[in-house]
Amino acid sequence: MPYTDCFSLAAKIRHADTRIPMMFLTARSDIRDIREGYASGGNDYLRKPFSLDELFLRVEELLRRNNETPGTGNGDSIGSYAFYYNRQELAASDGSIVKLSHKEAELLSLLLQHRNRILGRKAALLKLWGDDSYFNTRNMDVYITRLRAKLKTDPSVEIVNIRGYGYKLIC
Repeated sequence: MPYTDCFSLAAKIRHADTRIPMMFLTARSDIRDIREGYASGGNDYLRKPFSLDELFLRVEELLRRNNETPGTGNGDSIGSYAFYYNRQELAASDGSIVKLSHKEAELLSLLLQHRNRILGRKAALLKLWGDDSYFNTRNMDVYITRLRAKLKTDPSVEIVNIRGYGYKLIC
């Protein structure tokens, strides 16, 4: 790679999105390289030479693991809605589709992972924005307001502000 090394690139990708599965395919076989690969955000590390059968098995396993987490696109239920993270959509029971922005989908996915439990404000800010500055706090409040507006047709779904702690998705 001409301008950066694979570990720096993986760290940047991981910082941007924690759900992207990453596998290193490399001739670097030193234990320090393997450790750095995992530390930079890799999910798997395959050293050369490798068989294609092993590569296919590992890719299949990475994709299987990635699809098991809540909010990743399997049509997770939120009240009368089906949430499709990968398509950034909410499908209402009447067949209408509500489009979500990337940040709205990420935030809703995080809320869904903490369904009926408190999602700490600081934890959400650090995970989605990388810091908990005042600007990002206000930004998250705007996204919460947008999500509430998009979910308002189902009274059984509510995003509650837990003063001093964070938010709770009730559904």
